Order: sequence, then structure tokens, then C-alpha cells
Amino acid sequence: MRMGARAAVIGIDAAWTLTQPSGVALAILNDEGWQLRVAAASYQRFLALADEHAIGEPRPLGRMPDVRALLHAGRTLAASPIDVIAIDMPLSKSRIVGRRQSDDAVSRAYGGRKSSTHSPSEQRPGIISDTLRAHAEREGYALATASISPPALIEVYPHPALIELARSTERLPYKAQKIRKYWPSINTQQRREKLVAQWRAIVDLLETEISGVKQMLPPIEIKASAVELKAFEDLLDAIVCCWVAICAIEGRAIPFGDNTSAIWIPAPLDATKNATLVLRK
Repeated sequence: MRMGARAAVIGIDAAWTLTQPSGVALAILNDEGWQLRVAAASYQRFLALADEHAIGEPRPLGRMPDVRALLHAGRTLAASPIDVIAIDMPLSKSRIVGRRQSDDAVSRAYGGRKSSTHSPSEQRPGIISDTLRAHAEREGYALATASISPPALIEVYPHPALIELARSTERLPYKAQKIRKYWPSINTQQRREKLVAQWRAIVDLLETEISGVKQMLPPIEIKASAVELKAFEDLLDAIVCCWVAICAIEGRAIPFGDNTSAIWIPAPLDATKNATLVLRK
């Protein structure tokens, strides 16, 4: 029988529309440190991993997230309660109608490093964000904006998180749909080679924080389809969300924003030596 974890976090690379899938990852803390338990390219696949009666691997599809089901699956897979849910999507305690204090705070801090936030609107992510937050609160996961006391829900943003993880001067070029913009002077094959190399570098960095990432995300083929590339990218972002959640409960993340909304970003790694683990009461 699998022993329960000392702590567990779920990371979600949440799509802003219902037409695209959302990556989900689960990391647990045991006596050997933080480990990646599972990573899935959609909500359906994550739920199927916890269902012993599931047949086959569901196709990654967009859908409205079911927070209760995701938490149940996470608890089953971790053999432990979930301490933090970290979501890459605008979240707020009030209705989102445009840019928030949190968006502006992150853009001031990271805009010079090419990691300003996207501007949310009443329509995007709209009802998806409202539903996620409301359902998480119903399950006991209130949105944390200033300090964190698990169980909690937090908003995260992978681009500045990866800047801190890589100790980079600017945003990492790892989005599949932007490879022509990143490397305009080379051909498609060469662009894909550079993209996959960047992904491997990110996987190696994440492995230093969460063991099992390299095993869970083996190298993807250069000739992979666009759907496969997007699925791999979503997995990466979901694992980054897990890492930010870990940093938050270890006192290694900073909330950018106000009491209504905050985006949590890991502190520079060199400044986190005296972090303190904050777990569920």
C-alpha cells in the first residue's frame, strides 16, 4: 500500500476557453523530497489516472473544470490531502472586467524581462475563472492573496517563474506557437530543434526542484504533431505551476498584487535559503 505524502500540490495550466485542454500535474512531498506524482495533458486524463476502471487514454479536450473531481483524484493519487492548488489563470475575489493591480504589479517587475501579463477581460477567462474560484472555495480552498495558509488556491504565471528558475535575464522561448517569432531566420526543422532543446533545458531545471520530471516527460520527437507539441507544453506549464505552489508553502514565493488578486512568483533562488515550510493546519 502506498504511504501518504507529507504534503501535496496540484498545478493547472488552465485554458482561458472551453475549446482547449488544460494541463494538470500533481507533486508530493515525502521523506525523499518533492516528487512529481503524475502529469496529464487534460482534466479528463488526470481524472482517468485516478480511476482504476478507466479504459484507454482520453483524448485531450477542452471542458469546464470540476474542482471537486480534480481534488478527489489528486487525493487518491497522492494518498494525502491537497495543500495548494496553483492555477495559471487570472483569479480574483471580485469580478474581473479588465487589468488588475496584480497584472500591473507583475508587468512593472518583469515587463523589462519580456514577461508582462496578458490582459484579462470580462469574457476571457470570464466564467471559467469565476467557476474555478467559486468551486475551490466551496471545497475549502480560498484564494490566497497576501499570505498562504493551506488549504489554499493561488494564481501563478509560468513565464516569470521560469525566469527565476533559470536565473534568466528574460522570458524563455518555449511556446510552440511562437517559434517563427523566436527564430525567424532559420527553417521549420531548425526551429523545432531549438524548441525541443529549450524544453529539455526546462525539464532539467525542474528536475532539480521536483524529482521525477525527466522520467515523466521523456524527450519529444522533433516531428511530433502540433497537437503533441501543445500537449507537451501544457504539461511543462502545469509542472511549473506545481513548483510555484511548492515555493509558496515553503515561503519562497512572493504575491504580486493586492487583497483582491495576487500572482505568486518564486523569489530569486539565491534569496530563498532561509525558507520555512508552511503546511496544512
